[in-house]
Amino acid sequence: MDKQTLRRQVREAKKAVPLNIKQLHSQAVMRQVEQLPQFEQAKVVLLYWSMDDEVYTHDFVERWWQRKTLLLPCVDGNSLRLRRYEGPGSMHDGPQFGIPEPMGEEFTALDQVDLIVVPGVAFDSHCNRMGRGRGFYDRLLASTPCAYKVGVAFSFQMFDQIPVEPFDMPMDTVLTEP
Repeated sequence: MDKQTLRRQVREAKKAVPLNIKQLHSQAVMRQVEQLPQFEQAKVVLLYWSMDDEVYTHDFVERWWQRKTLLLPCVDGNSLRLRRYEGPGSMHDGPQFGIPEPMGEEFTALDQVDLIVVPGVAFDSHCNRMGRGRGFYDRLLASTPCAYKVGVAFSFQMFDQIPVEPFDMPMDTVLTEP
């Protein structure tokens, strides 16, 4: 299956699941993240502020931001810039996609990022990830080679095999709801 067809198939599957069910499943996924030894040991964690069709992260961010350095991506042209989350008052709507982003100073010490929680459109049994098609995360992940990469998804986003390009960055693990 080609990437465009797969993205369309997953988009339709996401629409079929009510938001409250996605949020319930998200809690199970994010509990698994918390139980990872790599998360327990991590001091600097890169997350994302979820959209309605992604594994929901807002509660997780609120639970952990005062105990770990939590970074969120901010879209800047074709790149992602990282900024520290410092509470709900530190957010504003991002200029490009309207996704809330932190307003603070850019975090540039990418070698200090211990763990990255990564959304995706689809994942496969080999920990490959397919994003939305703009390459934002692939470029960011390539610049953080030492960070432990955790893909998070709903079970309907998992496939035996997905199309992979040479620039696609694989995850170290992928977690879904049980």
